[in-house]
Amino acid sequence: MHDDRTLFPDQPTELDPDAEARHALSAVLAQAKRVVVGQDAMLERVLVALLAGGHVLLEGVPGLAKTLTVRTLAQALGGSFSRVQFTPDLVPADIVGTRIWQPDRGAFRTELGPVFANLLLADEINRAPAKVQSALLEVMQEHQVTIGGEAYKVPQPFLVLATQNPIESEGTYSLPEAQVDRFLFKLMVEYPNVEDEVAIARGVVSTADIRQVLTMEALEAHRARAREVLVDREVARYAVSLVDATRHPAKHGLQDLERAIEFGGSPRASIGLVQSAQALALLRERTYVTVEDVADLAKDVLRHRLVLSYDALADGASADSLLDKIIDAVAAPRAKHLVEVAA
Repeated sequence: MHDDRTLFPDQPTELDPDAEARHALSAVLAQAKRVVVGQDAMLERVLVALLAGGHVLLEGVPGLAKTLTVRTLAQALGGSFSRVQFTPDLVPADIVGTRIWQPDRGAFRTELGPVFANLLLADEINRAPAKVQSALLEVMQEHQVTIGGEAYKVPQPFLVLATQNPIESEGTYSLPEAQVDRFLFKLMVEYPNVEDEVAIARGVVSTADIRQVLTMEALEAHRARAREVLVDREVARYAVSLVDATRHPAKHGLQDLERAIEFGGSPRASIGLVQSAQALALLRERTYVTVEDVADLAKDVLRHRLVLSYDALADGASADSLLDKIIDAVAAPRAKHLVEVAA
């Protein structure tokens, strides 16, 4: 059996797992950026989610390379890719699978659905009714589906990347809070800048086949390495304090936000913030998490977990504007202490 250095000779020959992980993940990003132009931030966050083992909710107008991003990453990782276009007439069996009666054999045959892939794109997830959205809950949390009383495991690693269109509300169904909380990130996909869009319009973006630079087995190993990245207790306390400030703003000197936030982030948000910060630190070539890693990811982890009050919505407040106030108000640990711990 060959290891990844035999399959992919571009990888470094040293045995340092941190260097191997950084090189491999940088190669994946490089392959994706050959095709997906102007969405570097989204690519980095999706790769962080892959390392942290979380799912991603994308919000952006059509035409911003969301589908292309997932397909490209699947090719670079050597994994399987599946896309489901959510519509109002979709039923749960369309996504998880069903049992089909075979008269010639006098038995049922199980037909597995499109969720059985490493990377699943759930396009316009808010166009399907609640029963279809909730069908994703088991597979997102337990990484399995149950058909006819029998459980079937999905391939590992498994990532759901769901999109929703912010400019249309007719014929859509709001995601239930239980499902929204299953997403590690909610990313706001912006338009590319003018220069990047000029390159796209001129057709100078590479359309060559994406080269596989990593295996799914190696990605699992890099996931394990990310979990070993050092998280100082004070940095973890800072992450938990940010989440706690969304639940009890007055404790952190934010009395004006008490009436603006109905519900804040759950403990799952604290876990996701720390684990994603570990993955980001690994991508940034560090063996320890800094306060900046946590702060950079805070809005992506928390914006979809805040339930704003009617008064806040009437005043035009957004989750991001409230989170900016929280990040400014929550005190960060002393930098000197963190340097001493890292050393």
